[in-house]
Amino acid sequence: MSSGRTRRLVATLMALSALVATALLTEAGSLSPPAAAAVTTQASDFRHPGVLVTRPQLDYVRRQLARGAEPWTSAYAQMRASTYAALDWTPKPWAVVECGSSSNPNLGCTDERNDALAAYTDALMWYLTRDERYAEKAIEIMDAWSATITDHTNSNAPLQTGWSGASWSRTAELVRHTYRGWPAADVERFERMLRTVYLPEIIDGAPDKNGNWELIMMDAAVGIAVFLDDRATFDRAVNTWRARVPAYIYLPEDGPLPVPPPNGTKDTPEEIIRYWQGQTTFVAGLAQETCRDFSHTGWGFEAASHVAETAWIQGLDLYAEVQERMTRALEFHAKYDLGAQPPAWLCGGTVKPGLGPTLEISYNHYHNRRGVALPQTRQLIETKLRPTGANYFLAWETLTHADNPQPRGSSQALLSGRR
Repeated sequence: MSSGRTRRLVATLMALSALVATALLTEAGSLSPPAAAAVTTQASDFRHPGVLVTRPQLDYVRRQLARGAEPWTSAYAQMRASTYAALDWTPKPWAVVECGSSSNPNLGCTDERNDALAAYTDALMWYLTRDERYAEKAIEIMDAWSATITDHTNSNAPLQTGWSGASWSRTAELVRHTYRGWPAADVERFERMLRTVYLPEIIDGAPDKNGNWELIMMDAAVGIAVFLDDRATFDRAVNTWRARVPAYIYLPEDGPLPVPPPNGTKDTPEEIIRYWQGQTTFVAGLAQETCRDFSHTGWGFEAASHVAETAWIQGLDLYAEVQERMTRALEFHAKYDLGAQPPAWLCGGTVKPGLGPTLEISYNHYHNRRGVALPQTRQLIETKLRPTGANYFLAWETLTHADNPQPRGSSQALLSGRR
């Protein structure tokens, strides 16, 4: 039996976390929320909904949309016009998703990622419009996969599981805690899918892969842990994140060489330099994948900020622990994405710019919540990135996080029943 299948067997025997009912809270707003219905409440270790987005945060977006304010109105129009928001979207579940290097072979890889993004898009559409058809479409997609998938295989399996698992957990968390119409048996089946098919593939990390892998895997693991009310998994994923971020973004206090990847094999000077794409000069804000390309580097930053955002919602301020690293990294890379000529010591004088739609969440926290001046990052976001779309494991973050200073999430949620 393969190690992956052994882990899945062990995971199947783990006790399922207790289902958590959430309190009812209606809001007065101009988008006419549906009538409320009473529910039973139970104390929870986690705030719900609380994976990447919260009810107060999305209520703030609704108010901006009611005013026709920017950048939210344009970002919402972009999301609503996307194919991911189409109510005739048909899920394409696979029993075994096989993804090799660069998704070759691609047996269900694109279908899984796209279905997960479509489901998350529908969950956001449901919350912002109160149109139950979107909640039902998100449930249809989730149910199709939870009734079908049994495994991820081939070399890209951990990364593929991270990409899709991150979107699944956000979708499930938002729908479960704001909509009454997802049957308990189907919720439990989705929980089993996440616990037995997804978590075993990602929770051990990927110490010898490029850093974006492990950060994306922990993004999914943290989201899944919150949805499952699984504190042990949450803590384990956070500890991996705490070790990986310093091994991904350099500060001079680390010493003459970057911190080695946690639990990895790259610990000699020669191995570390090779791992950092041959870079031999290290300055504050440089990342392990900077000299590979900015697109993968942006994924690493984005996944790190996703974990920090979910943890912050849950009362744990990971942002503060890495503030110097993250803010220096954002400004360092934004400068070159804006067109600055790299010096000869940086990647041989040539970089591959293009961070992509990856900066809204970290910028919102450090600038809007904490007041840190990030002029290069701001210019890049406002002139080149907005509104951001959907890609692999991130979606619509101008809409959800731009200029959004809302406090941490509430344990209460609007619940609507099917009538």
